[in-house]
Amino acid sequence: MTRKFKIAFALFTLLLLPLSYGIGDFAGSAFALSTKANPVGTNLIVDIAKRQNPAVVFVTSKTKFQPAKGNGPLGKFAPPGRGSPFTPPRTPPPRPGNGTGTGFIIDQEGHILTNNHVVEGADIIKVTLQNEKEYEAKLVGSDPKTDVALIKIVKENGSFPFIALGDSEKVEVGEWVVAIGNPFGLSHTVTTGVVSAKGRNIGSGPYDEFIQTDASINPGNSGGPLLNMNGDVIGINTAIFSGSGGNVGIGFALPINMAKDILDDLKQKGKVTRGWLGVMIQRITPELQASFKLGSTSGALVSDIAPNSPAFLGGMKRGDVITRFDGVEIASMETLPKQVASIKPGSSVKVEVIREGKPKILDIKIEPLKEEKPA
Repeated sequence: MTRKFKIAFALFTLLLLPLSYGIGDFAGSAFALSTKANPVGTNLIVDIAKRQNPAVVFVTSKTKFQPAKGNGPLGKFAPPGRGSPFTPPRTPPPRPGNGTGTGFIIDQEGHILTNNHVVEGADIIKVTLQNEKEYEAKLVGSDPKTDVALIKIVKENGSFPFIALGDSEKVEVGEWVVAIGNPFGLSHTVTTGVVSAKGRNIGSGPYDEFIQTDASINPGNSGGPLLNMNGDVIGINTAIFSGSGGNVGIGFALPINMAKDILDDLKQKGKVTRGWLGVMIQRITPELQASFKLGSTSGALVSDIAPNSPAFLGGMKRGDVITRFDGVEIASMETLPKQVASIKPGSSVKVEVIREGKPKILDIKIEPLKEEKPA
């Protein structure tokens, strides 16, 4: 055997090596990883499904009388669990209503996170576990602004399986994820995909910052967990982009850190108390950047200030450009409302602004945001 032939034979053997072990063994962390819990050759997705499916629940809600709802402000971004995004808004006579969705247990006591639109207005809430045991649940608290609801299984001395909450700040575009839910009533369906993008604003509320994924999400997946490859929850599946009401490969999950930030409020008060600054802001365009002689288009331009608001009392003026809030850089206009909302009312924060081309620091005491009731 010549030396050239030996080299060629060795290279050919290396090329065939993945096939001899099976493509799944070399397909990356989405399919197989070598760990103590998962030796080489085992399927990681199978392991995640086995561990976390028992803590995922099928949520059914029933209202005695419920007016049918239109699509609201979401347009084509329809929460998976509602009707087609092209259904015209209408208000027929009240009728009994039923809703279905998904949730996941977060502690042994049986607290469950789901979407607010899954249980909103419900008189009766029931959850079904993978073992087909059904339990009655009660609403503990809800937050329509983020579409998060906390419910609890009505059972004393319960010891339920639960899923650990991960860190959505560490999510990377392109990483593999697993979604578990009940699409079209098909209980405990497991789908996989990748994180397509982060920080998506789809116009569903003031605190939009969705994780976009191509994992298959359909009506009934609402409120279900989006899991990383450790099996930790990184998001709550909330909305889909679809013309037909079914999956087209574009789904949106609420970052789990946003739910964690309001979890204590939901448990203790049943609602969320947010901070209020009292300003109207607008995005800084290249034209405004040139007009205000700014170094970049970062920040939020103050276009108006509410009378006797924290901003007014703290010395803020129209035309100020907010560049940092409580130490956090305001990269865009959308960043500011989320940062203000996260501040505990009564706290004093330092707000950095640019006024007439010069930097200035203001001390502002944040007040609670008052919920406006529709006329």
